[in-house]
Amino acid sequence: MTRRIPKPVLSTFVLALAAALPALAQQAPAADTGQLETVTITATKRVQPLQTTPIAISVLNGASLEEANINTLSAVTAQTPTVNFRTNASNKDTALFIRGVGTISTSPGVEPTVSTVLDGVVTARPGQATLDLLDIDRVEILRGPQGTLFGKNASAGVINIISKAPGKQTERFVDVSFLGGGNERRLRIGASGELKEGVLRGGVAAFVGKYDGNVTNVYDGSTVNGYDRKGVRGRLDITPAKGLKISLIADAMQADDDTPTGVVTNTTTTAYATGVVTPNPLFAAALGPVVPSADNRQINSDLHTRVSDKNSGLSAQVDWDMGAGFQLTSITAARTWKNTQYQDGDRLGTIYRQFPQSHDVGNLDFKQYSQELRIASPKGAYFDYVAGLFYLDAKDDERYERDVTRCLGTTATALASGLIPCSAGSFTLDSGVANYGTHNKSASFFGEGTFNISSALRAIAGLRYTSDSLSYYHGRVATATGVPGVGATRDPVVGSTQEHAWSGRVGPQYEITPDMMVYATLSRGYKGPAYNVFFNMTSAQDNVLRPETSRSVEVGLKSTWMENRLRLNVAVFDTQYADYQANVPDLVNGAIVTRLINAGDVSTKGVELDLTARATQQLTVNASVANIIARVKNFNCPTGAALSCNINGQPLPFSPDWKGNLRGRYTMPVGSAYTMDLNADYSWQSKVQYDLAQSPDAIQPAYGILNASIGLAHNTQGWRVSLLAKNLANKSYASFLQNSGTNINRYVPRDDQRYFGVNARYEF
Repeated sequence: MTRRIPKPVLSTFVLALAAALPALAQQAPAADTGQLETVTITATKRVQPLQTTPIAISVLNGASLEEANINTLSAVTAQTPTVNFRTNASNKDTALFIRGVGTISTSPGVEPTVSTVLDGVVTARPGQATLDLLDIDRVEILRGPQGTLFGKNASAGVINIISKAPGKQTERFVDVSFLGGGNERRLRIGASGELKEGVLRGGVAAFVGKYDGNVTNVYDGSTVNGYDRKGVRGRLDITPAKGLKISLIADAMQADDDTPTGVVTNTTTTAYATGVVTPNPLFAAALGPVVPSADNRQINSDLHTRVSDKNSGLSAQVDWDMGAGFQLTSITAARTWKNTQYQDGDRLGTIYRQFPQSHDVGNLDFKQYSQELRIASPKGAYFDYVAGLFYLDAKDDERYERDVTRCLGTTATALASGLIPCSAGSFTLDSGVANYGTHNKSASFFGEGTFNISSALRAIAGLRYTSDSLSYYHGRVATATGVPGVGATRDPVVGSTQEHAWSGRVGPQYEITPDMMVYATLSRGYKGPAYNVFFNMTSAQDNVLRPETSRSVEVGLKSTWMENRLRLNVAVFDTQYADYQANVPDLVNGAIVTRLINAGDVSTKGVELDLTARATQQLTVNASVANIIARVKNFNCPTGAALSCNINGQPLPFSPDWKGNLRGRYTMPVGSAYTMDLNADYSWQSKVQYDLAQSPDAIQPAYGILNASIGLAHNTQGWRVSLLAKNLANKSYASFLQNSGTNINRYVPRDDQRYFGVNARYEF
């Protein structure tokens, strides 16, 4: 069946070609090469050009991200068609998706499907990836299973973040931003350079940022959905002897966000697959004076929902040139993550007989230690390779409490709406407190080699062996039974499991011309066993989940055209996942919760295109588009399950079928001392389903976001000023839609409305 390209996607691509190709056909002046810069990456654990690497990779420049005020991975995903991000009120609940696949779970007993790597260090929990991007050189997004070189929690892909290395010259900067739409202000400062000639280089960067938010809480008139963040990153590069380099990197970040637990868009819910509509007029009345709507930005909550995160890390990388072209690398690292969250589960400002008050507070303490040791052979021989050992020890301890206040014995008269207020003295407070945690140990050895059969033909072969050990503990004390959203008292239990598995990839790579390369790979991904360890864990969740495995076929083209003025990369893939680990909705005493299961088999297939064109010396155009069909193949419905359990053939959550991005940058001189640049980017995606259970109310319709900026820089004095415009078309959308039983909630993104700002940077 032929797929029809939606007009917005097609027009995006056509605009890119229209802007690039006519100008590229002209002859550039002799003094102006007008060529694209060579992009180098570390995706294969060694430095090499993007265009010779047989992996589908997107590369985002750190300086460009800073100029566009893109400071987090959630903002990066809007610029990258094959990546999506699940936001939530707590960073524990966030998730990354590549090619439509990711893991949604608050359980510390399940690892992410997309691995985030910071300066060579794997972050074991998805919440650790929510830290602000600071002093970044580039972000590499490796698409598809990367289990050979990057490990077991990279079965869908890798986000590889590389910070800036200090150079020989002394560099200092001050960067300030002020933006509307919630009074956002950010300050970044940094300095780097050589401290001792030929021996020691160092750099440090810090930031503070505050944002009031773009949601109003009518309960007290406060503004929420904002943040208060600060952080620092330092690096020392030591060269004690020729051929020996030691890099010490330390970072510490603190974030205090007050994202509400959803903003109500509708108090009517629609069932899948029957289409039965259920109105909830009592909840609508209790929510007043808030009026639900698709673009609602008001809540009525008596609790200041908030989350505090503290992320810190320390790593030491040693690179030793052993002679004859061999290099030994060791990366030793420790990271910690502390998370405290306060959640308003009832989302209301008043307690009624029909609507108890539900308030949560959770504390998380996570520590991980890792060691990687690898050797890289010299390049150019018939066979070159990278091989190594990896060990990770990660421990999580959590305490979660839910307090529920009810007034079952109220004597108050019902209101005209049917709501029954609580009379004095009728309140009853019940609670549940759970203590739980996990301990994960993972050891592996890996290797990937390239057979240079001829100057044009190569064969890639890689293999990784992983041994996993996972244990958990859980116990809960409840003051009463039948409390909404609180399971009964549970005596402490423990469990453990072990798994051993192989992952890897093989395939040919052929250089058609010096500027055109094709490759084909067959990959096997692996994600370890899991336990669904969470507040309301019961004996039904004590079973261990089987590992999730994937098998992927990818064919790609990497090409450079018109004397390095146009770069065109294409990838076509088909990935099949077995024993897919996913959350499905469930009920605990009338409250909707989620439980993690081996949901069955899913597939994702599609085509990705990335184009970069240097149309003239002044104009650069970037265009990328992805058509990804991510679907449930076979969902494991239990015997006697309702019709709604059968979601075979339905889309995976957070995966639009089409997504594209077009960016243009035009630079021109202004007199002899100044340079002006004009920037615009447009991102578009087709409709997306946010709920694996296929709730009709959790579908975000197709939308596009247009941003623009204009900057003026002095050529010699080191300053630059930019005016920023975000969401020029003033398009409101939801970054997440959630069915909470009686209502539909949306999470309001930063750019839900049009806003403007200014950025100033001074380098000296």
